[in-house]
Amino acid sequence: MSLLPQNNKKKAKEMPRNYVIFGETMNGKTYFTEEFPNPINLNTDGNAEMIETPSLNISHQRNSKGEITKPVSDVLSEVIDELQGTKHGFETIVLDTVDDIITLFEQEICEAEGVKSIGDIGWGKGHAMLEMMVRVLIMRLKELSMKKKVNVIYISRSIDIEENDVQKQVPSLKKKWMNIVNGNSDYTILCRKLGKNYIRKVESKRKNYTRDKVDDEQIASLLDTVIGAFDKSKKTPTNEAKKIVDQQEKQQEAEQSAKQKEREQEASETQEDKSKEDGPQQNPDEVEPEPKQEQPKSKPTPTPTRRPARPPRN
Repeated sequence: MSLLPQNNKKKAKEMPRNYVIFGETMNGKTYFTEEFPNPINLNTDGNAEMIETPSLNISHQRNSKGEITKPVSDVLSEVIDELQGTKHGFETIVLDTVDDIITLFEQEICEAEGVKSIGDIGWGKGHAMLEMMVRVLIMRLKELSMKKKVNVIYISRSIDIEENDVQKQVPSLKKKWMNIVNGNSDYTILCRKLGKNYIRKVESKRKNYTRDKVDDEQIASLLDTVIGAFDKSKKTPTNEAKKIVDQQEKQQEAEQSAKQKEREQEASETQEDKSKEDGPQQNPDEVEPEPKQEQPKSKPTPTPTRRPARPPRN
């Protein structure tokens, strides 16, 4: 039996299942997730009892001495196993927040290795362990969304950055982790409160989704409330694209030149500081010869004088 598919075009599935939702505190992130079908909230801030959504507090289990008896990675693994292998009725899994879960992973590794920082683990082993734990979690949730047809939502906080002299909100999740999470998501959505209005806006998406191809009407209706959810991306003309690329290359050259000057300046300042510590340095050609010390003149040895002979006595 051949493993290869038939060489025929097939109808693409356009059902978005994985989402990144980010924004500042109290800007409607959790409220948005509660509108998804049958959600379960995996909560990391201890507020599971304060929301109406069925929730679990996600944290390390510790003994009376404060030692981890069951790390958060095992807790999440058991939750995913149960979601995958039992009949439960949940259709949406919410990680609230993914930032905290990665921090808990890092804490787990540090305590297991007996170090204060993950960078203290030699040869980059700690960073590799953390990345593997994050990737395994994301891939297991992605597999769950495909097999069980459930939605997966990663909630992240936000930070402000300046881009082209304009303040912009981006997920607080570090870029390294955001690339992994976002790479396995269909939509990245910003929730923002402006005055008394709550705004939902698409920041990025995997493809140009078409509403009539989304086979879950509840999800389609939710995406109707998000600005840009079903807008088609515009194709950039070749001439305009070339201008954009040229501008980016010039900007990169300017940044490289600025960094080179900065390194040269730092090297120069370091050399000056070292010279001050070592004292003033003189050019060997300019060193004045030390004056020769005159040897003390030796006094001449006096010539002994003879006394005249005494006359003979009579």
